[in-house]
Amino acid sequence: MRRRSAGSAAGGHLLSAVPSWLVAPRGGAAYRHSPAPLWGAPPPALSSWRPLSSTNTCSGSRQAPPGGAGRRRGLHPGAWWLWALSLGVAATRTTNPLLLALLIVTSAYVVATCRSDAPWARSYAAFVKLGLAVLVIRLFFAVALGSPIPGTHVIVTLPEVPLPGWAQGIRLGGTVTAEALVFALYDGLKLATLLICVGAANALANPARLLKSLPGALYEMGVAVVVALTFAPNLIADAQRLRAARRLRGRPDRGIRGLLHVGLPVLEGALERSVALAAAMDARGYGRTAQVPAAVRRTTTALTLGGLLGVCTGTYGLLTAQGAAYGLPVLLTGLAAALAGLWLGGRRTPRTRYRPDPWDARAWLVTASGVAVAALLTVAASRDPGALHPGVVPPTAPALPLWPSAAVLLGLLPAFLTPKEPS
Repeated sequence: MRRRSAGSAAGGHLLSAVPSWLVAPRGGAAYRHSPAPLWGAPPPALSSWRPLSSTNTCSGSRQAPPGGAGRRRGLHPGAWWLWALSLGVAATRTTNPLLLALLIVTSAYVVATCRSDAPWARSYAAFVKLGLAVLVIRLFFAVALGSPIPGTHVIVTLPEVPLPGWAQGIRLGGTVTAEALVFALYDGLKLATLLICVGAANALANPARLLKSLPGALYEMGVAVVVALTFAPNLIADAQRLRAARRLRGRPDRGIRGLLHVGLPVLEGALERSVALAAAMDARGYGRTAQVPAAVRRTTTALTLGGLLGVCTGTYGLLTAQGAAYGLPVLLTGLAAALAGLWLGGRRTPRTRYRPDPWDARAWLVTASGVAVAALLTVAASRDPGALHPGVVPPTAPALPLWPSAAVLLGLLPAFLTPKEPS
């Protein structure tokens, strides 16, 4: 009897090691049971285990998350990414520093209003610092390596280092003009704005919920990334705990010796958690695949690769002036082919979703606000390029255009539609 109780407790421990986002394959039974007491009490009898209803595992009906009945869930993470990427696309359509600054302020206001108190929501400041670093590096390169922009307003003349003949077109030092600095400032600010918009998506979208929403064809990759994101804080906590224990015992916790004495127990704990998680996932039937015909597999590969190639080609066409005619049709065709390939690839991974994130009306409105900003600035760049691209040679003071500024302010809509993300 003791051996049986110990084996049941070990099985319960393995099943409890699986995170709540890991789902069971179709056809497998999912069970709910009460957690066993801590100090060696026998586990509940098998008769007390009751299967979850089909509406809990397979249907798309909402369930109240733990921690309070009827608590409202946050916005779908995919909507935040589409909104932020649309603002980034709008940033690539202009070099006007006033419009770029307005895009940064818009994203900062939405992040300050809607982000949660989770640790991953604090990444926006890091992306702002990264954007400032990119801007400073771009200006430094313009001063040190020169610029192809001709200019007549000389600011300073640096000593020029002579280079061999095979390095023609590159110079170190020389004349620094105001036109070159203004061009570098506009170019660096555009890239910094794009990075800050991506930082807004990282601060607003829950990474675990986003990876859980991946299509079936990318399910294994999403689970691997979520496991890595889940175990990384545990590794840091183990390292801090072991270093504190060594300090309390009067032993060194720095240097090569301290690293060896702390690193080995941390790696041992990580290995034990990995083995326990692997056994739990195997007990849940993770990794089972369905049999699909060979023609479906070949069609899936062709659609996915061709669609991704079309997306890359269309994106390049949209970012260049020569490819504006073919960029959008190729991008849409490639996107449709890639989505079809992912849908066909998902047939090989039968699975159910526990509490799927609904794509509701708020998600549509948030996505539409970002897409509207990108579309209106694209139209403004073609109709009034002088307002969205201030002159550099000769340098002219940028002006704030009226209706493109109003279009950027549409990006503030999520701050009024979306409540603060739950922690």
